[in-house]
Amino acid sequence: MASWSSAFLVLTFCTLLISPAVSLTCSSQKFTKNQVYAKCVDLPSLSSYLHFSYDSSNTTLSIAFIATPSKSGGWIAWAINPKATGMAGSQSLVAYKNSTTGVAVVHTYNVSSYGSIVPEDLSFEVWDKLAESGTDGSLTIFAKIKVPADLAAQGTVNQVWQVGPGVGEDGKLEKHDFAAANLKSKATLDLKTGQSSSSSGGDTRVKKKNIHGILNAVSWGILFPVGAMIARYIRTFESADPAWFYLHVFCQISAYAIGVAGWGTGLKLGSESPGIQYSVHRSIGIAVFVLATVQIFALFLRPKKEHKYRFYWNIYHHSLGYAILVLGILNVFKGFSILRPEHKWKLAYMIVIISLGGISLLLEAITWVVVLKRKSGESTKPYDGYNNGQGRQQPLAM
Repeated sequence: MASWSSAFLVLTFCTLLISPAVSLTCSSQKFTKNQVYAKCVDLPSLSSYLHFSYDSSNTTLSIAFIATPSKSGGWIAWAINPKATGMAGSQSLVAYKNSTTGVAVVHTYNVSSYGSIVPEDLSFEVWDKLAESGTDGSLTIFAKIKVPADLAAQGTVNQVWQVGPGVGEDGKLEKHDFAAANLKSKATLDLKTGQSSSSSGGDTRVKKKNIHGILNAVSWGILFPVGAMIARYIRTFESADPAWFYLHVFCQISAYAIGVAGWGTGLKLGSESPGIQYSVHRSIGIAVFVLATVQIFALFLRPKKEHKYRFYWNIYHHSLGYAILVLGILNVFKGFSILRPEHKWKLAYMIVIISLGGISLLLEAITWVVVLKRKSGESTKPYDGYNNGQGRQQPLAM
């Protein structure tokens, strides 16, 4: 008897554990007005759900879309894109709570581009629009849609959904995150079978962003600073000449080559994302590329050490080098704020930069000691930065 009681208790416990998971599927969801839909889909990202019925006789699509805004006071959106698979060009239904009344409302947004997201009529008919808020913070969009004839004929629509953090007083939507889940929030919906097939475009785009970030972090953010450190500190030691020069050139040319590849992936990402612009990040990237290109080609115009213009070339070379160094590191952090990778990656890069900074401070002190000792040993000779024409530049110049 005891064994049966134990088995019953275990079964009951497992049922309690399983039931919350089951409640998170669309088939268990109920509506306050008892609306009934023929099909429902657990959408693959952003914990979103779509209930719908499709009447092929009059090409009417009735939908109920459920999602939770990324922040309290945020928005949710469900859309049909008649021409493409992404958000640009989509005809969107957007719901959020009115900031004054706290009542959920729904509006239509014709997203002609990422740079133009304002309330506007859609390219097809929409009626019976309604929004409701749930006790769990979720929002639901109800609507009926007249599916365009060409989409009705093919029997599928490109659906896009999204969640965002807030809404401005003018109805302008605050920008949503660009994490992997946000980029994956699109799929093809079969109106007859109810099947929703996700596109792999989001994964591909995330990979391209990661490649872009890694290339630029390694080039401008690590290799270029190391090359600058070699030129400024290692050359001070006579035994390192001319090895320091070749190491410096190798680091800087490698940084430039990898950086150009990273810059190219950035241009490609920009061309594939009309309307999405990170102006500061883009402008700094262009500036770094131009300065680095001029710096590389200036190598072929370098005067000999004893030439009278070498002093001015050094000033130019060092100025551009420091500018690239600062802008490159700054833009890497700008990239982190855009890409929003796991915190460990930003922390790892910060540790690298702090370590390089610490090593630079240590080498700065060491090289000053070396230079001062060398000067004291040559106190009877005038020192003009070029070792009296013997071909050695001042050690601390980068």
